[in-house]
Amino acid sequence: MAGQQAEQQARQQAEQRVEQTIHVGGEWRAALSGATREILDPADAEPFAVVAEGDEKDADLAVAAARRAFDEGPWPHTPVTERAALLRRVASLLVRDREALGLLESRDAGKTLEEGRVDIDCVADAFRYFADLVVGEGGGRVVDAGSADVHSVVVHEPVGVCALITPWNYPLLQASWKIAPALAAGNTFVVKPSEITPLTTVALLRLLAEAGLPDGVAGLVTGPGHTVGARLAEHPDVDLVSFTGGLASGTKVARAAADTVKKVALELGGKNPNVVFADACATEEGFDTAVDQALNAAFIHSGQVCSAGSRLIVEESVRERFVAELARRAGAIRLGRGTGDGVECGPLVSEAQRAKTEAYVASALAEGAVLRAGGKRPEPSEVRPATGYFYEPTVLDQCHRGMRVVREEVFGPVLTVETFATEDEAVALANDTEYGLAGAVWTTDAGRARRVAGRLRHGTVWINDFHPYLPQAEWGGFGRSGVGRELGPAGLAEYRESKHIYQNLAPKPVRWFTG
Repeated sequence: MAGQQAEQQARQQAEQRVEQTIHVGGEWRAALSGATREILDPADAEPFAVVAEGDEKDADLAVAAARRAFDEGPWPHTPVTERAALLRRVASLLVRDREALGLLESRDAGKTLEEGRVDIDCVADAFRYFADLVVGEGGGRVVDAGSADVHSVVVHEPVGVCALITPWNYPLLQASWKIAPALAAGNTFVVKPSEITPLTTVALLRLLAEAGLPDGVAGLVTGPGHTVGARLAEHPDVDLVSFTGGLASGTKVARAAADTVKKVALELGGKNPNVVFADACATEEGFDTAVDQALNAAFIHSGQVCSAGSRLIVEESVRERFVAELARRAGAIRLGRGTGDGVECGPLVSEAQRAKTEAYVASALAEGAVLRAGGKRPEPSEVRPATGYFYEPTVLDQCHRGMRVVREEVFGPVLTVETFATEDEAVALANDTEYGLAGAVWTTDAGRARRVAGRLRHGTVWINDFHPYLPQAEWGGFGRSGVGRELGPAGLAEYRESKHIYQNLAPKPVRWFTG
């Protein structure tokens, strides 16, 4: 009964947003052009909401409102205790609306309802964390100038107007990782969610207003990346652009931002190794755990995760047993609509994403990979409509670095298997990627765990685990996984400028010039 009520509430919220999903200066409006876009449920490809399809002109209006709010409004000068209190109110509202928002995220992005609920919990945690972080800071860092007559301090001020461009796979979570620190630091912002999955970001903007955020501080423009996103990145009145998405789009954002020398933060995905040493599988419990975690690493949210452990690198001596059991369990994963009973994995987000996944699998098989599980669309069922974008969890054995599927980010339920014989070989394979977002090592040898973790060139390294993150710990990658960090103190620092204030308490002539 509670689930039915939540679904009805989610439907009502979506209907209320029809064509008025652009937020400028505290007002909801349609696109200036009048254009709209249907939002499809990836489980059946049926439209279930309509949003405004903004363009460059809508983006310009939103930036102008955010600029006025920053230059003339109260928010940048609001005491940190008041800013923190607002963030905590937002967290409470998220808890209140957890069921409806979780369902909306499930329908919009295709993930399971439980994943949607967990996402909302994590969003609330992010708002609480940044509230606590800014309140716990002092009044600046005192710098010893070497003289009792000088007071020197470094303070932090908001960057200004922030353009926040978020991806389709974790719409609300990724928005919170940007919006919470931007507000905590005293900035104004314009957020552009993915045109595929914008609905929960629209809901969040409504919660910000309900929590008492001043008009103009938060702006939102729904629309495509090539118009709205591109304009935000190049806009001369934007002081910072934070982008999460694919490598190709991220490099375009960086180029567009370069002309105005604005601050840029990029999180561009990964090709993440999950390294399993034989000693981790020496006991039945250890073997079961490593296999279970390899499944979670690769197939949560149908592999549509920037940190997905899509590269299994397993010691040769246990490869056959490990891959056989992994393939068996992958074949037993229950696919279906995210709200269906017993469903463990939902559809891909779009037909284009499924077609991309199919192309990678075909390429891998042509290059010599051995299919051990999946590799096709599943048969339709009661919870799996034939029109949905479903694809079976896929395990590809006997892979090597020459294959596209090993080198490039698939963003689908595809796990490749490589093998190694020595520790040095395992590290070399794990680091042989242009990305460097995350990775994991499985071993019972504490010394080996520390050595390998220290040698992996990835922004997050898990030892005997995969996927957990902490809002108080920085998140970001090496290499082409991006620049800058989200979460943690560094995640707040991205949205600030440092200012050195040097005060001479006893000024006197310098007498450098004798005239």
